[in-house]
Amino acid sequence: MMVASGAAVAYYQDRHASVADEAPVDAGDMLEGGTAQPRAERTPRASESPDPSTSPSAGASASASASPSSTVIDIPATGPGTFTTAQADGSVVGTGSRMRRYKVLVEDGIDVSASAAAAEVSDVLADRRGWTRDGVNSFQLVSSGSYDFVVKIATPGTTDKICGAAGLLTRGEVNCSVGTDVVVNLKRWVLGSPQFDGPIGEYRALIVNHEVGHRIGHGHETCPGPGRPAPAMMQQIKGLKGCVANAWPYDRDGTYLGGPAVP
Repeated sequence: MMVASGAAVAYYQDRHASVADEAPVDAGDMLEGGTAQPRAERTPRASESPDPSTSPSAGASASASASPSSTVIDIPATGPGTFTTAQADGSVVGTGSRMRRYKVLVEDGIDVSASAAAAEVSDVLADRRGWTRDGVNSFQLVSSGSYDFVVKIATPGTTDKICGAAGLLTRGEVNCSVGTDVVVNLKRWVLGSPQFDGPIGEYRALIVNHEVGHRIGHGHETCPGPGRPAPAMMQQIKGLKGCVANAWPYDRDGTYLGGPAVP
């Protein structure tokens, strides 16, 4: 799928999105305390449980993601705030008429290559269990020109800066979706969540599917019933409520794996 290699540097302040799809502020994932604020979801530390007192409200989206891994990738507390853009262009995936162009960027100085990250993200978005199965959306990985959104893998500190500029409280722990940016916290990309019983690749798929789901207009959903797959738009880090961990919006037969909307 990749047809080019190389690198280009971009600052996280970059906002050169196509004006035809200026993203609305997404309904968010959780922000502790406060009112009338974007919502962010806090990942519990090793000695903590998800805080049931977090209060949801409207705004940009922040959410936690990932699953346990034996990786040796270093996770610096913060980075320079500059990014390498994957110099890779893919074909359009999906048949939907609403085509979205996206880039993949990785913060400089971390042990994740932009090309490898782009390959992983593009594989998720091309999967027939993903958002293309709705018959509405299609995606294309690009390295230059106009785009609809950007997937950025960033250190915890840089994630806080980007998400915090939109009022999101990420505390170096979670991902967010704000404006044209889908910001993936390196900590979540590498370490994962104790709630997700599966390989790290599947949890990364959940990160991409959940945050891109916000980008294309989906809000949060909750468990549809005991033993059923947890929706990709469910905040699975906060507990599965009887559902089974799941990374995908659709099953292999094309059935949407959704649940009741979360107000």
